Amino acid sequence: MKKLALYLVVAAVAAACASKEAKQEPTSVSDRSTGLANQPTLGSNTTTSPTNPNPGITRNPLTDPTSPLYKRSVYFDYDSNVVKDEYRGMVQAHSRYLTDKRDAHIRIEGNCDERGSREYNLALGQRRAESVKKIMTVLGVPASHVETVSYGEEKPIAAGHDEASWAKDRRDDIRYVVE
Repeated sequence: MKKLALYLVVAAVAAACASKEAKQEPTSVSDRSTGLANQPTLGSNTTTSPTNPNPGITRNPLTDPTSPLYKRSVYFDYDSNVVKDEYRGMVQAHSRYLTDKRDAHIRIEGNCDERGSREYNLALGQRRAESVKKIMTVLGVPASHVETVSYGEEKPIAAGHDEASWAKDRRDDIRYVVE
């Protein structure tokens, strides 16, 4: 009799478990490859992308490929430090983020192609970094939150010695600094 009662209880519990849908709470997924996700100095406010297939999961705008903050390189013409119109929107997006996140800091790294002397390229890289910083400060970013540095021709990203490679090396890289 006890065995029969035990079987009935087990059967009732199994039937009750089978009839309910399993509910799982969405978990936050972050990309730690850049070292920027979930950093306390960058804040915990994240956005949900309109193209995010999982709307319950929020993404860090700095690591979300659909966010304008994901792009962080400004490219320049030969022997120029003028920010092209095509990059102004990206610079403005980073400026808005920096004004919203008062504890965020960046370093703008100026780079050049291999043509020109070492001294000239260091100076040009610095002018390029300063030109992006100037736009950001005009848009309200505190100057103390933006550091500039020039690497000249020391950090190329393209291995070739042609115009296509040099165009990739004439750039500013925006790096978020965790303090």
